Order: sequence, then structure tokens, then C-alpha cells
Amino acid sequence: MTRLTVKELFTLEHTIATDIFADVNYAWEVLPKIGGFITELGNKLPAEIYEQKGENIWIAKNAKVAPTASITGPCIIDENAEIRHCAFIRGNAIVGKGSVVGNSTELKNVIIFDKVQVPHYNYVGDSVLGYGSHMGAGSITSNVKSDKTLVTVNFEGKKIETGYKKFGAMLGDFVEVGCGTVLNPGTVIGKNTNVYPLSMVRGFVPANSIYKKQGEIASRR
Repeated sequence: MTRLTVKELFTLEHTIATDIFADVNYAWEVLPKIGGFITELGNKLPAEIYEQKGENIWIAKNAKVAPTASITGPCIIDENAEIRHCAFIRGNAIVGKGSVVGNSTELKNVIIFDKVQVPHYNYVGDSVLGYGSHMGAGSITSNVKSDKTLVTVNFEGKKIETGYKKFGAMLGDFVEVGCGTVLNPGTVIGKNTNVYPLSMVRGFVPANSIYKKQGEIASRR
């Protein structure tokens, strides 16, 4: 299960939220902590770099935020991030340095590392997206099972219990998710992996892979 750990998925120096991962083994363990962490961190952010824009909302002064975007706290938008037209940030969200939240994209209870792109019609909920990852147009995280039971992670023929009703996806650094893809609840994708467009992904996908369809995963050369 080492491949499911924070250490294997993320480069922690590429997020303002480094400290939230200090006492966890698996990345999904931070999900219930995000809101409280943002509130505590936000009150310590330097006023020369960040401006408090509303209740528990901190936005870097050099970030670009469209006037049509809707932002609810707790939320931190880091330096040089871009929040585009009609983005919908519903709270408990950290948007990393240089990241892009695009038109009609919705975020809820997420950590977006630096240089992440969710640029067109994406839904990302109860998820963590690692450094430099990218979700193609229309790709989404599905964060609740249809039967409303607790989410498990399918890993090497075993089901890992998470204890969470809401858990979308954990994307490692530099993961590329193709357009129109659905990441089912409890998806964990290792670093440097590409997912074909229009995929339905469930469970663990190894690092340095190409996900073509369920049961067909190739190694990157």
C-alpha cells in the first residue's frame, strides 16, 4: 500500500498546504481537515501578499479573479492563480500558485497544488490534485457513490476502507486526465500518468502509466 501514500503521490513543497499532510499517511485523510486548516493558515498569511476579501477568504494580490466568479470561504487563492469567468468555488478550497480554475468549473473541499489546471467545465469535489496535474475539458470527480455507502479504494484486488461518504480523487503530480473523463469515488492515480479521454476510472492507477480503459493500463516508455 506504499503506492497510495502522500510521499508517493505528491511533491509537498509545491503547495501552501504542506503542513496539512504532516500527520497523515494516505492523502484522503486530509479531506475532513481542509476547512479548519484554511481558517488557521489564512489568519497568518502576510498582508503585503494576500488580501482578505470576505469571511475566511484570502486572495493573493497578484491573482486574477474574474468579477463573475463566485467564491465562498474558507478559501485561499495563492499567488498568480487565475480564476476565470463563472468559476464556482463552494468553500474549503485551496488553489495553488499559478493554477487555473476555468469557466464554469466548480470546486468543493479540495486542495489544488501549484500549477494545476482545471480550465473548462470541471467538477472537483473532496479531492486533492497534485503539482502540475491537468483535467481536460468536461472531466469530473464523482465524489459520492450511487448507493451512498462509504467509499473504498480498490487496490491490487483489495478494498481499502476510507470511512468517508464523500471522496473523489487523488491525482499525483503531473497526471493528465483526458476530456470527458469521470473519476469515480475513491480514485487514486499515481504520478506522471495519462488517462485517455472519455474514460471511466475507478480505484488505483499506478504511476508512469497510460490508462486506456478498465483492465487495460500500459506503462509509459
